[in-house]
Amino acid sequence: MSDSGLIQPNGQPHIDSIEPAYALPGGEIKLVGHSLAPRDLQRPRVQFGDSSAPVVIGSEGFVVARVPHDVPSSNVSVQVNGRSSNERMVRVAMPIAENMHPVTNPAIDHEGNLYVTFSAARGQKAPVAIYKIDTNYSVKPFLNEMMNPTGMAFDRSGHLYVSSRFDGAVYRVAANGNMTTYAEGMGVATGIAFDTQENLFVGDRSGTIFKIARDRQIYVFATLEPSVSAYHLAFGPHGNLYVTGPTTSSFDSVYEISPEGEVAQYYRGLGRPQGLAFDLDGNMYVAASLNGKRGIVRITPERQASLMVSGNNLVGLCFAPSRAVVLATTDAVHHLWWDIQGRPLL
Repeated sequence: MSDSGLIQPNGQPHIDSIEPAYALPGGEIKLVGHSLAPRDLQRPRVQFGDSSAPVVIGSEGFVVARVPHDVPSSNVSVQVNGRSSNERMVRVAMPIAENMHPVTNPAIDHEGNLYVTFSAARGQKAPVAIYKIDTNYSVKPFLNEMMNPTGMAFDRSGHLYVSSRFDGAVYRVAANGNMTTYAEGMGVATGIAFDTQENLFVGDRSGTIFKIARDRQIYVFATLEPSVSAYHLAFGPHGNLYVTGPTTSSFDSVYEISPEGEVAQYYRGLGRPQGLAFDLDGNMYVAASLNGKRGIVRITPERQASLMVSGNNLVGLCFAPSRAVVLATTDAVHHLWWDIQGRPLL
């Protein structure tokens, strides 16, 4: 079969598409095409560059394979009955820091430095609370004295704000690592985000979204169903606040909150949705499961959802310069070249 959709003669295997075409090591990809089933109920061989990829399941029209570890972005082909298919590219995220413990999105400053938490179990203090990763991927301790750092966000001045789900406070951290208390008394403070007027919004996972004005007055902005882990916050292109908060359901929602605090259900049908971000076109990206597949889910402005990146244990993401994205799992962060421009956060 050619790319125009015509079936190849003599059973030549052919890949029409790969779904999704971006993945973390260990993520599952689906190769869709024709003549992909070998004779005698044998499994096809999926070649990932110079490496063989484990095959999960296959049929005449598709093969599901698992991206091998320690492989770069590569051309993928299927070998059936001694014949090799055409090749399709799969972009693989590259690990840039391991032995971390993020629980939501990483944060990037104006210079492109990345900040990642070691959040630890609630009530447990880790030796390093936040690590700084420079543009050369050099990892250094940035902040030590904080219990359970959770959400992070930068203001226009370059100060980093960090919530603690241990004491319900938000701290402001200068570029040299000096930390001061910015606001207190917000329950189990988790996700945070600034609006364009630099009001800071904080999600108390027990059911409240707080608004902290620039004069540090604190207001109850909205109430939601409690989350079993955390609220994750991001502002969209039209000034609405979007919130995820995993519950005991496997069919969770993304909520949309107007500037007046009115709550509406934006999209329902995700499994354990966590960190989220927007691109310049208004598409939302959420670390979640869709139809049982874990990864990064894109939700268009028309509220159509699709899996864009396949990967396990993802908890968040943030867009980086040069059309790239940083993906956070429960114990590491990865860099992925992605031809998508992120929306500026302020």
